Amino acid sequence: MLILVTGGAGYIGSHTCVELLLAGHDVVVVDDFSNSSPEALRRVERLAGRPVHLHQLDILDAARLETVFAGRSFDAVIHFAGLKAVGESVAQPLRYFRTNLGTTLNLLEAMARHGVQRLVFSSSSTVYGNPTRVPLTEDMPLSAVNPYGRTKLMIEDILRDFCAANADWQVALLRYFNPVGAHASGLMGEDPRGIPNNLMPFITKVAVGRLEALSVFGTDYPTPDGTAIRDYIHVVDVARGHVAAVQGLASLRGARAVNLGTGRGHSVREVISAMERVLGRPLPTRNAPRRAGDATASWADPSLARQLWGWTATHTLDDMCRDALRWQTAHPDGYDTRPA
Repeated sequence: MLILVTGGAGYIGSHTCVELLLAGHDVVVVDDFSNSSPEALRRVERLAGRPVHLHQLDILDAARLETVFAGRSFDAVIHFAGLKAVGESVAQPLRYFRTNLGTTLNLLEAMARHGVQRLVFSSSSTVYGNPTRVPLTEDMPLSAVNPYGRTKLMIEDILRDFCAANADWQVALLRYFNPVGAHASGLMGEDPRGIPNNLMPFITKVAVGRLEALSVFGTDYPTPDGTAIRDYIHVVDVARGHVAAVQGLASLRGARAVNLGTGRGHSVREVISAMERVLGRPLPTRNAPRRAGDATASWADPSLARQLWGWTATHTLDDMCRDALRWQTAHPDGYDTRPA
């Protein structure tokens, strides 16, 4: 298939491009590199041994987006492009609504004009809000506790409404949990700017000496070790989930939400212990107060993805730590590190 990937140079997008190319599909990427690096796509081509066709543009520019569709017949679109930092969304809500909703509306309008009716949307487990029970299933009530999460929830609603009015469309809403790790080659990984918001890149930056100590936010949760529990999933498993979804769109009707997770939760302390096993030494940590809005425990029931597409996560927590550490050690400054 010929597949358009928006935000294809980002963390999950770039790993998905590798898996798409290895599966034999042709890939066109749209990215403005506002929070990613062109180097990521060069690594994609190196790992897959095949080219990526790039359009550098902002999807908010509808006229320029039209040029991507002109003269091509895409079989499907995978939509990653958007802003994704929770704290930033609280400080800049209008920017998040304008960017995340605007890019999606422009994309849908362009797809409709050109007869492209299959879409995989990069949603998030954040749409479950603060869950009252686990594991999380796709039919649970939805809510959001920050502007970023609300944009994901609103886009899901937009896509459901759009599919209700356009019966021929086939859309997968992939709600993935906590993608971590890196490509096993060490050539690709997460490249957050500044101090990371998420646990794994924070841990790896401490492991390689870029940060002094890891802050453990909350040690008094009602969990076995007092720290919050999350479903951490290897980024390559997430990428392969997107490949399975885009290949399985033909079997869907309308918009269907599907979890991508391991089905198991790990506490913050368990993740730290796994990294210490891989590293072979203890990591400096310090206790910090809980962060507002953080749930006690959240992990997926991933059985629907297995039923629909035969997809299941295969990487262990130690795999995630090992691959993340390999990437961070070789690239302490992300893709800006030289030489590759």
